[in-house]
Amino acid sequence: MTAELALGLPLLLAVTVGLVWLLAVGAAQVRVVDGAREAARALARGDAEGSAFARAAEVAGPGSRVAASYGDGRVSVTVDRRVSGPGGLFDAWPEVGLHAEAVAAAEAP
Repeated sequence: MTAELALGLPLLLAVTVGLVWLLAVGAAQVRVVDGAREAARALARGDAEGSAFARAAEVAGPGSRVAASYGDGRVSVTVDRRVSGPGGLFDAWPEVGLHAEAVAAAEAP
């Protein structure tokens, strides 16, 4: 029984860490989507681009890149972010790239 536990415990720990990592990536994706939506709404209201981008980067998390485009009475905001492994455990694995786009109708001035 002890030998089986000694062999199975590291595998169970690795699976648990992997599942926590997937949960963290999912939560980061939600933050990226929220950041894009927040900036699109702010720009559609006519807020300054700098403050809208700063708010999007704050919501989306560290290392986020925000871009906007305008046309046809709409504003489109994209947010990109790279997420690395937890605590340096997965340094050998490539980072995960997250992307979100939000579109809002520009309000009349």
